[in-house]
Amino acid sequence: MAEPSLTAVFGSNATQDATTLTISKADLAVTGLTPSANNTAESLLIAIMLKFKLVLTDEARDTNIDQSVAVVAGFSPSITTRNDNVYLRNTISVEIDRILTGAETIDPDNY
Repeated sequence: MAEPSLTAVFGSNATQDATTLTISKADLAVTGLTPSANNTAESLLIAIMLKFKLVLTDEARDTNIDQSVAVVAGFSPSITTRNDNVYLRNTISVEIDRILTGAETIDPDNY
């Protein structure tokens, strides 16, 4: 099989060149994001992670030796307290595989 494509992972309108990666907010609406001119950086990050979770699954990685990344549900939601406020904490895990070469540093160029 082949590496997951740019448009499969980031959305059908994603493009890149030597210096930029462009992701369409419309492609992130499937995650629940309401595209606007003022989306927060955190809401965009979560939408991107949820988009990855739809495509870069454990199952897809298990059947495609060229896929190195899986984005999966983390621990069950938990309750936490910060500054006297109670929050619901959800987790998303990113698992990255590469052939063991001795180096433990995560280098994006290896994936």
